[in-house]
Amino acid sequence: MTSMQAAQYYRYSTYTVRAKVLKLFGGSFDIFGPDGDMILHASQKAFKLKEDIRLYRDKSKTQELLTIKAREILDFSAAYDVQDPTTNETVGAFRRKGWKSLLRDKWLVMDAAGKEIGTIEEDSAWLGMLRRAMAFFVINLVPQNYRCRLGDSVACTFKQNFNPFVKKIRVDFPEMPAFNTRSLDRRMGLAAAVLLCAIEGKQG
Repeated sequence: MTSMQAAQYYRYSTYTVRAKVLKLFGGSFDIFGPDGDMILHASQKAFKLKEDIRLYRDKSKTQELLTIKAREILDFSAAYDVQDPTTNETVGAFRRKGWKSLLRDKWLVMDAAGKEIGTIEEDSAWLGMLRRAMAFFVINLVPQNYRCRLGDSVACTFKQNFNPFVKKIRVDFPEMPAFNTRSLDRRMGLAAAVLLCAIEGKQG
């Protein structure tokens, strides 16, 4: 698949990431467009010391579109590199703000050169504390919501559905071209949504 062919999957302003339930090992996520059709599939490899997530065209996993890989082994403040195999480029990276995320999740957004360009942060500290308290009872009654900011602008939002059994995250982008330099690269937005489903989802 060429980069031009792959770009068609990043043209939407709204996506929904849904985690597969009852999967014993690793993680599996379906990504839907605004019309409800599945357009991408993500798979989180099991038994890896470093997190390794791949986005594919479909569940056959024959066409790899993005990779999300942790730099460190089981690090609370791990950085995750996002790469595009169709262009052989590093798109950017995310780094979780370790101890600061104990009460309120926060991630740094970095460009391909490793420069910090923005943040992804949970909606409020007290809701974050409530979610973590509920996690001890293995329930999820307070959905997680995040905002990604580039400077003073909201580049996209992530909203979890209210469902204690099926984890879904909806990501919404402003109505801008997918690769506009003033907005977040849609590939980064989708990678972040999958990460939030896979990594933050372990909190309950």
